[in-house]
Amino acid sequence: MAATVWKGHLTFGLISIPLRLHSAARGERVSFNQLHEECHSRIRQPLFCPTCNRMVERDEIVKGYEHEKDQYVLVNEEELEKIAPPSARTMEILEFVPLTEVDPLYFDTSYYAVPEDAGKKAYHLLVKTMEESGFAALARLTMHQREYTIVLRPRANGLTLHTMFYPNEIRQVAEYGQTDGVEVKAQEKKLAQQLIESLAADFEPAKYRDTYQEQVKALIQAKLEGKQVTATPQPHLAPVIDLMEALKKSLAAPRKPPARAAEAPAAKAAEAVAVAKPARKKR
Repeated sequence: MAATVWKGHLTFGLISIPLRLHSAARGERVSFNQLHEECHSRIRQPLFCPTCNRMVERDEIVKGYEHEKDQYVLVNEEELEKIAPPSARTMEILEFVPLTEVDPLYFDTSYYAVPEDAGKKAYHLLVKTMEESGFAALARLTMHQREYTIVLRPRANGLTLHTMFYPNEIRQVAEYGQTDGVEVKAQEKKLAQQLIESLAADFEPAKYRDTYQEQVKALIQAKLEGKQVTATPQPHLAPVIDLMEALKKSLAAPRKPPARAAEAPAAKAAEAVAVAKPARKKR
């Protein structure tokens, strides 16, 4: 069974639904350890106290907030538990908003909200009603010592929860959205629309994969087998001088759909990095 990251109640009006949250997604990547170049031993980070001049155990570690230089306020888990707001145990739906109005830019981490047996009927009633109305629910949730604004949306007969960034956490970039007097001609827009339509497809995430991670795995396998690896050729891109000509050529070029993940296992990635076994010298 998947690990539970939060357990409590979802409420709206007088309805209370006991449920659990499970992580909906987790990034996967090849990770490397830091090694000592001389002996290839793995480097470990010690917990060292410079005042006592000794290593310390993890059970000797406490939390401290630095309010002045080298001056700390100590806080323990029991104190943090005492001040936890109601949202630490209850997600109260504050309002329903059109899902189309929620900018995905605010989405942070995704979770599956799974009901306990006692709340299944109310849970599925909420799911079906939200599906038909097109609304998402906004609520508050406290976990990992932080209170989040969260959005709940119906998905695949269940509720998916997304923690959200607060407005002050959204970064502003001065150049973003600036048109600087750029004029788009009607014919350019028409050709661009045709290009978009020529590339239009249903959303199928299984078609896409992390080819770089596949290349890294192939690199590791090649080195284990004593093979050499050559660089992957990179396309040469130049700035577009004639936009109309570039649009026309793009429309005329044959469409190259992305390869499905199942069609390109890690073994095929070895071809992309072009491994070649070195010839042995004759004695």
